[in-house]
Amino acid sequence: MLTNKAKYALKALAHLADYRPGQSVGIRDIAEAENIPKKFLDTILCELRVAGLVESKMGKGGGYSLARPATDISVGDVVRVIDGTLAPISCANHSPFRPCEDCRDPEYCAIRLIMLDAKIALASVLDNFNIASMRAISAAADGPFMWHI
Repeated sequence: MLTNKAKYALKALAHLADYRPGQSVGIRDIAEAENIPKKFLDTILCELRVAGLVESKMGKGGGYSLARPATDISVGDVVRVIDGTLAPISCANHSPFRPCEDCRDPEYCAIRLIMLDAKIALASVLDNFNIASMRAISAAADGPFMWHI
């Protein structure tokens, strides 16, 4: 299940994609526009900055901007940064692989094999959408896409 933290990270990145490349946006503006608690958003944006997805600028005119084009940031990358693995159970994760305590043979465990397929399917969907395409979907629902000035 997608955590609120990952959902807020995606909303914040989509919000930043509305602005011209390199244009900084204040954290309060993002928090208010996307209905995200500011203190929680501080933590999220810090994690996204460390991961190289956003840049921050201090001082007057400071704030956050995307560190690379929105087309180069996949939804899957964001979810992995914030929530970790996409695997629904630990034994379906490759790194680090941890078999279930009660599993007799992870190589032939039907539950693990199904969860591996589920992880692959989820990764396929999330990795084929990026922040720009997510924003385009939202813009189509909201009306014409406009740069904030």
